[in-house]
Amino acid sequence: MKEVKVETKLSVIESIEELTSAEKELMLKAIQAREKAYAPYSRFQVGAAILLDNGLVLEGSNQENAAYPSGLCAERVVIFYAGANHPSNKIEKLFISASPMDRELETPIPPCGACRQSIAEYEVKQDQSIEIYFMGTKGQIYKSDSLKNLLPFMFDKGSL
Repeated sequence: MKEVKVETKLSVIESIEELTSAEKELMLKAIQAREKAYAPYSRFQVGAAILLDNGLVLEGSNQENAAYPSGLCAERVVIFYAGANHPSNKIEKLFISASPMDRELETPIPPCGACRQSIAEYEVKQDQSIEIYFMGTKGQIYKSDSLKNLLPFMFDKGSL
């Protein structure tokens, strides 16, 4: 039997204060979006902000539904909005902040599997990596230069 070794590389940023001013502004947009989340069932709020190649910043938050599968994560809300309304623009950066409503979370929360697959679709479609920054409520921020670090065995159009 042969083994395959998979390595991933993430940068660790100690706090929001260590981001550039432009990156800090984008993370603050994600935090503001998180505060607008509709999460009455999970009580777990997620906000996302993306930067398009034309300089436009878009925001999204998770939107739940009593029929659980009908809800949508913040990352997919904002990415699908960008795809529907700005189809010719590339997504350069994605910022995510996530936390339960009842406490502050210092652990960086990455996109879920379904969101990773959706981000992968846009990376492949635009033939350009998307930088992904994610955090809890406060504390460290993890940065990935591409979705490929979070989903090394991507399923994309090349798999069909």
